[in-house]
Parts: sequence; C-alpha cells; structure tokens
Amino acid sequence: MYVIVKIAGQQFKVEKDQEIFVHRLEGNPGDQIAFDEVLLKDNDGKISVGTPTIEKAKVNATIIEHLKGDKVIVFKKKRRKGYQKSNGHRQQFSKIKIDKIS
Repeated sequence: MYVIVKIAGQQFKVEKDQEIFVHRLEGNPGDQIAFDEVLLKDNDGKISVGTPTIEKAKVNATIIEHLKGDKVIVFKKKRRKGYQKSNGHRQQFSKIKIDKIS
C-alpha cells in the first residue's frame, strides 16, 4: 500500500515505516504530524484518485530530526570586468518517518 501525499509544497510517494527527507517542518523531533492532502491511494491494486484530494484520507508521521543538506556554492563572474561574487547555501531539511496511512 502506498499513497502520494503533498508535504510542504512537494509531492512524495510514501509507504508505511518509510523515512524521507522533506523541507523543514515546524515542530520538534519526536512530534507527531498529520498530512491531509492525499492525492492518490493504492491499496493492493485498488487505486483511488482524488479530485484534487481524497477526503478522509490522512498520513500520520513523526519528526525524527532536523538537519542541513550539502553546501551549494553559487559563483557569478563577468569576464574582463573584474566582477566576482561568491555565495553559499545549505538547505534545511526534516527527516520524518511515516507511521500510519488511513
């Protein structure tokens, strides 16, 4: 059984007991969270598609930890002009575990 759920503006295909990385969510590690925007549900070959979401479908998850992704270097340069600009970025992520799909 799997579902496609919308979490923090992105769509994820999730199953029970799966751990995924999503954009940083509000809450502390150990908190329970629920996602109501279930777009598709597959229950052993029986597929339900929402218009746009499936009513009364919910995904419960637990926040495991908050962490940062790899550093991305943004470097801009214009040749023969003496212009150089360097910038770095580390995306904030939350690691969550899917507890229950209902």
